[in-house]
Amino acid sequence: MARIVLADDGIEFDGRTPEERPLGGVESSVVALMEELAARGHEAIVLNKCKAALVHKDVSWRRIDDNDWPENTDLYIANRGDKLLGRMPAARRTVFWTHNPAGYLLKWRYLTKLWRLKPAIIFIGDYHATTYPGWAPAGERVVIPYGLPEAFCGAEPLIAPPPSRAVFTSNPLRSLDWLLDIWADRIRPQVPGAELHVFAGAATYGSVGEAKAEAMDRVLTRARGMTGDGVLLRGPVPKAALIEELRAARVMLYRGDLNETFCLAVGEAQAMGVPAVVENLGSVSERVIDGETGFVAADDAAFAENAVRLLSDNGLWRAQHLASLDTQRNWRWPQAAAAFERLIP
Repeated sequence: MARIVLADDGIEFDGRTPEERPLGGVESSVVALMEELAARGHEAIVLNKCKAALVHKDVSWRRIDDNDWPENTDLYIANRGDKLLGRMPAARRTVFWTHNPAGYLLKWRYLTKLWRLKPAIIFIGDYHATTYPGWAPAGERVVIPYGLPEAFCGAEPLIAPPPSRAVFTSNPLRSLDWLLDIWADRIRPQVPGAELHVFAGAATYGSVGEAKAEAMDRVLTRARGMTGDGVLLRGPVPKAALIEELRAARVMLYRGDLNETFCLAVGEAQAMGVPAVVENLGSVSERVIDGETGFVAADDAAFAENAVRLLSDNGLWRAQHLASLDTQRNWRWPQAAAAFERLIP
């Protein structure tokens, strides 16, 4: 089998982190992909800012600053950072995995390396791929969506509908302020007793979250003060706890954001059978089948109307609950890992 090396110079994490604390979508996806590749028989090595070298679930985690790089590899995945692109010139193939809107790749330091090396660029969705212009340098352009974690894909259909409980599980800077307005003005008045549980905070994003903690805290402070409107600030929770919370939720409410290139939060909720109401911003419309597993609302009024319907109409909720379980968890990490395997020369 192949030797596959992934390098990441972002925040500190390793394979144990998802079991210990909340972790962002990019980092969670690195863990999931490499563990799946190891399970498929490959030698999987991650070089990143882990505290110490370790082997976890057959993945070798090494400190990137220790220069403990293998001499050769079959597939080298440079994750996000331009400084990583040329680090393994002897690799049989180098690919560049990008996660955010790709406009940042138009900086000179990226363009020069992408032009010289022409790696395949891996995008995580169709919308994401459109954020990198056609004239910009690249080798092959490949779309490989994130897989959904197995832990979110085992829910059985609920016999009775949950109470009128909505959840928000994304970055608080991505329209939570907007949602609090819509909730207080247009949704809760029509569904007395409904609750909005907010699972969000800076801790999920490590050092990146710390840099934006003050801006996040302003929004979260507002949410904390809205208990009279049925808003409960729960904070970020580990995945195991989030699964239980989604099981008790009736609807996921998230407007979306132009910077949202996959939206694992909505994907996880849909896989658990939670209908979602979103607007057509960024990639979130790729996660929801409009009218079947939730709604892609055309405007704020439609967003509020559809949220009210799902919070109060048991028949509609059940139909979309069952449709979500039936259709929204078919692409998991085994399928995503198989797509990465096809990149091995």
